[in-house]
Formats: sequence, structure tokens, C-alpha cells
Amino acid sequence: MSDMKITVNVDEYLAINKYEVDESNAHIELVDDPSDAEFDKLIRVCPAALYKRDDEGAKTFDYAGCLECGTCRIACGDTIIKKWEYPQPTMGVEYRFG
Repeated sequence: MSDMKITVNVDEYLAINKYEVDESNAHIELVDDPSDAEFDKLIRVCPAALYKRDDEGAKTFDYAGCLECGTCRIACGDTIIKKWEYPQPTMGVEYRFG
């Protein structure tokens, strides 16, 4: 049996993808004042790390790097996700493999 260790750099793989962002139509929108507990849940589960808090605790969210996986919708769809839909045709993520 081999003791081979494999290290995966997710940021490298995400950087390979191509994103066509629809600036005029966000496909994910949050409620105006999302609860801290629900937002923190999204920080933990979003594979693209779109949900963040800065050093002062301010919440930020950017749909531009979305992988369209729906994890946020499943985790918090009835609480702080006001809108979740797939991007318009030709918009969104285009997966590339290196």
C-alpha cells in the first residue's frame, strides 16, 4: 500500500473556469437584512466562497463567481435567499478542465 498524499488547490481549479456575468440581472439575491446565523451557514457551505465577513463582521456577497450548484438554495432557501435561478442563456459559469 502506498502512502501517497494528494493536495488539491480548489482555487486553482476554480480559476480555470470561465464566467460570463450578467451585470443587469443577478441570479441570486438575498433578503435585505439576512440573519447572522443563516449567513454564517452559507459562509461554511458555499464551495465558491461567495459569502464572506470582513474583520469588522460586515457581510458581503457576490454572485459573480457562482458555480450554480444550488447549495445556498438548499441550505437557506426558505430563510435568506430571496431569489435563486439559473443565469440567462450564455451567462454564468463555463466549466473547463485543465
